Amino acid sequence: MGARRRMELYHPNPADMLSYHKGQVLHGDIAVSVLWYGPFTQVQKTIVYDFILSLTMMPQAASPSVAKWWNTTNAGGPKKTQVLLADQVSDDNCTMGKSLTLAQISSLAARAKPKKGGVALVFTAQDVTVEGFCMSQCGLHGSDAKSGTTCGKHGSAAEAPQSTYIWVGNSATQCPGQCAWPFAQPQYGPQGAPLVAPNGDVGMDGLVMVLATMVAGTVTNPYGDAFYQGPKDAPLEASSACPGVYGSGAYPGFPGNLLVDKTTGASYNANGVNGRKYLLPGLFNPATSTCSTLV
Repeated sequence: MGARRRMELYHPNPADMLSYHKGQVLHGDIAVSVLWYGPFTQVQKTIVYDFILSLTMMPQAASPSVAKWWNTTNAGGPKKTQVLLADQVSDDNCTMGKSLTLAQISSLAARAKPKKGGVALVFTAQDVTVEGFCMSQCGLHGSDAKSGTTCGKHGSAAEAPQSTYIWVGNSATQCPGQCAWPFAQPQYGPQGAPLVAPNGDVGMDGLVMVLATMVAGTVTNPYGDAFYQGPKDAPLEASSACPGVYGSGAYPGFPGNLLVDKTTGASYNANGVNGRKYLLPGLFNPATSTCSTLV
């Protein structure tokens, strides 16, 4: 299981950077199934839907675009990677309770009914606590027999791969300074005034930032043996290798030089569909051995 450790506010000194460990990466059409756990408004859901659609499926947005950011995750693959929004399920009443273990997250991912080789997205509402949330992580990605198709008889390599899953929580009332920075006062490190969230919802704009980190990790290191840096059980991946970096000139406590909407004053670095704006994390680019940003 690849886990996004803390959404760091610091950009670490360069280390041995990401390398390929000969494992499988995701390419081609990736079906995404969504489970909303706890109450989310339709407006909140649309913020996430538009982000997913902005990755690959809709006409090119204004530059710099979410699609351009996504293309960096292709890892040199021969086939274009596209995200296809599939099924969605809502559990507004939190039938498994409002305090979840990581094992329960895996079970919730299975309830999203991901397709073979697809990805289940589990989003927990702001009043739902999850094991490790706000303490060691803001989200995670992994693969598990419960979340989708397992290997076939005798583990044949010819069989379809397991489905993977991503979990991200809405941190609005639990730890926005940790999981929604720079749109909230930082919980640790240098203190600075929070920036204006581009979609007017600190929790959901933070959720998209973490989701972007998890999606990048899932595509480039879905089973923990592809692109990563450091120890396998606590890897730094395509985005988590560039913590706190959103624009050029980033340093501890400063996310970098960003674009600012003249009307709302919101900070962002990527344009999406339907006029959406998002702040997306920097991605490690193996071709240049640097953290690449859109601005």
